[in-house]
Amino acid sequence: MDIGAYTFKEFHRLAENFHGYAAPGLLVGGYMVELAKRHLPEGTLFEAVVESGKCLPDAVQLLTLCSIGNNWMKIHNLGRYAVSLFDKHTGEGVRVSLDPVKMAAYPELKAWFFKEKAKKDQDIDLLESEIEAAGDSICKVEPITVKRRFMGHKHMTRILCCPVCGEAYPVEDGPVCRGCQGEAPYVLVRRELKEDCQALAAEHHKAATGVRVVPVEEAVGKTVAHDMTRIDPGQFKGPEFKAGQRISVGDICRLQQMGRFHVAITDDAPASAQLSPEDPRALVHENEVAEIFARRMAGEGVTYELPPHEGKIDFKAACNGLFCVDVERMTRFNLVPEVMVASRQDGTLVKQGGPLCGTRAIPLHITRERLGQALEALEGGPLFRVLPLRKARVGILVTGTEVFQGIIEDKFIPVITAKVSMLDCTVVRTDIVPDDKAMMQASVAAMREAGADLLITTGGLSVDPDDVTRQALVEAGLTDVLHGVPILPGTMSLMGRIPGPQGDMQVLGVPACALYFKTTFLDLVLPRMLAGRGLTRAEAARMGEGGYCLACHTCTYPKCWFGK
Repeated sequence: MDIGAYTFKEFHRLAENFHGYAAPGLLVGGYMVELAKRHLPEGTLFEAVVESGKCLPDAVQLLTLCSIGNNWMKIHNLGRYAVSLFDKHTGEGVRVSLDPVKMAAYPELKAWFFKEKAKKDQDIDLLESEIEAAGDSICKVEPITVKRRFMGHKHMTRILCCPVCGEAYPVEDGPVCRGCQGEAPYVLVRRELKEDCQALAAEHHKAATGVRVVPVEEAVGKTVAHDMTRIDPGQFKGPEFKAGQRISVGDICRLQQMGRFHVAITDDAPASAQLSPEDPRALVHENEVAEIFARRMAGEGVTYELPPHEGKIDFKAACNGLFCVDVERMTRFNLVPEVMVASRQDGTLVKQGGPLCGTRAIPLHITRERLGQALEALEGGPLFRVLPLRKARVGILVTGTEVFQGIIEDKFIPVITAKVSMLDCTVVRTDIVPDDKAMMQASVAAMREAGADLLITTGGLSVDPDDVTRQALVEAGLTDVLHGVPILPGTMSLMGRIPGPQGDMQVLGVPACALYFKTTFLDLVLPRMLAGRGLTRAEAARMGEGGYCLACHTCTYPKCWFGK
C-alpha cells in the first residue's frame, strides 16, 4: 500500500535518508499521517500535535509542512502512539492512533509494537511486509477539537542578556535564563581564574566603588566602607562599627578582637561617582538598595524601620493576622544575582510586632542595572501582606444519628468551640441532627437565620452509606466545593460557600479525625478562611508536602513543620 504520493519502497528510502534508518515506527507513522490528511477538508491550513517523541514526529515532518522549527508541530508526550492534524484557525481535526485489536491480525507487527520480542530477535523483512500489508487498516480515526492553548504560536517577547552567563534569552523565562536556573543538560568545564585576573578584578572594583582593603593598622583616620558586626555568642550580635565611621588608634584592638585584621575603607572618589544616576553602571550602596526593596515589598499590615542595619531591613507585622507571601514573584526576585529576600512560611498566623521577613543586597554595592532587574521582578504589587482575621459568627452543625439519639455523647461542639474562640470568633448556634438530608438542610437555614457567616459541619463526609452530609449541603446551595485534600489527618475535609441575600456563608466540613488528633486540616485552613483568602485546588495540592502529621505525643503545633 502506498504512503501518500510515495510507494512503500520510495518512502522506505526517504525514511533512511531522513531518520538514519527505516524505523518501523516511522513507516507506520507514514500511513497514520496520510490517513489523517485525507480526513481534513481539501485546502485546510493545518497544524499537528504528536503524542509520542519516538519516530512519529519525523513522519509528520516528512509528509507535511509541519515541523518543530516552524512550531506548526507540537510534541505533547503522553506516551501514546497517536497524531492529530487540525485546522489552525478552528482547532477542528482528527486524531489517528493504532488499534491493538486490529493489529492482532499481524503477529510480527504486534510483537514489535508491544515489545514482545527483543530487537535482535525480530524478523525485519517480515515486519516490514506486515507494515506494508496492513497500511492504515490498523488505525483508528476520531474527530477532535484541539484545546485553545495548543493552537497558534507563542509570540517572542523581549530579549535580554542573562546577568549570570551573559547570553541572550527571552525575558518571560525570568530574571536569569533557564540554563542558569539549573535546567541546563550539561556542566560547563570552567578554567580557574589566574592570580593576575583576580588582581585585575579587584582593581576594577576599587576604581568603581572607591573601596579598598587595607591592614587594620593602616586604616587609622580612614572611613569604614560598611557596617562591621560584633558577635558575642548567646549575648550580642550587632554593628560595632557603622558605615562612614572614622577609625581611631583605639579601635585597632577592638577590630582585632572581632577577628578583623583587614578592613574595607573609602578614601577615594569612586569612578562611579562621575556617572549620571541613570547610567546602568552607576553603583548603589547596600543600604539604599535595601530601602528601595522594602518600599516595594511591604504591603498591607507589614511595617519596617529605617535606616537599614548592616545593609539589611527586617519586616514586622503591624497587626495580628495571616501572613501572605507571593511565592512565585519572591522566587523570581531571588533568581536575580546579588540580591535576596527570606521570609516565614506563606499562610502563617502572626502576632503584631512579630518578625516576618528580611531583605538586602549581597555585595556592598550593586549596579543600577542590577537594581533595575530586581525591581522588575517585584512588579505587580507587594510581596508581603498581613491580613487581619474577621471575627466570624459561627454555626456548628453536628451530624450523625448515633449522636442525635444519644447513643454516644457529642464531643465535637466543645472541640470546635474552643478552636474558633481562640481566633476571637463567636458561636451563634449549635445543632445536632441525624443522617437525614431534610433535617440537615433545615438546620443550615436556621444557622443563616441566626446570623452565622461561617458554618462548620462535623461528620458524614466519608464513604459510609449513611454519610449524606455533603449531598445535603449541595442541595442546600453549597458551591465552589473542594472535597478531599492531601493532608493527614483531615483528608476528607470539605470547603465551599452557600450564597444568600445577606452574603455568602462559608462552609467548612470537618471529618471525625478531629476528635482524636489535636491538629488537623481544620487548623491549617480556618485562619485562611477568616482572612478572606480562599484555597484553590492547586494550593491544596501543594500542601501535600509537609501535610503529614507525626501525631507527636506532645503536640507543639504551630512550632513544628506540619502544614509548612
